[in-house]
Amino acid sequence: MNTDRLLAEIREANLAYLVLAQHLIRQDRAEALYRLGISEDVAAILDGLSTSQLLKIAASNMLMCRFRFDDQVVWKLLVSHARERGTGGVHAAILMADAVPEGA
Repeated sequence: MNTDRLLAEIREANLAYLVLAQHLIRQDRAEALYRLGISEDVAAILDGLSTSQLLKIAASNMLMCRFRFDDQVVWKLLVSHARERGTGGVHAAILMADAVPEGA
């Protein structure tokens, strides 16, 4: 993949993430804090962005979102092929809920 295409995909992902985040925050702030793994301060900033600000931020060549967790245990739970497929997801959600930033 060439650099121009990669940067275009990053900008696309940024825009999709920022629009989704702003929508979730405005629909149900508490749930958005949990689902996005962001603090109240970050939610307030995202909520206050105008369309032009959102587009300008999305145009960055740095990815705005990141994986919420870097714990190998959580990843193993998510990809496990246990008999009860939902069990791994439930355990992973419990571990991730504990990792929500302060103020969220």
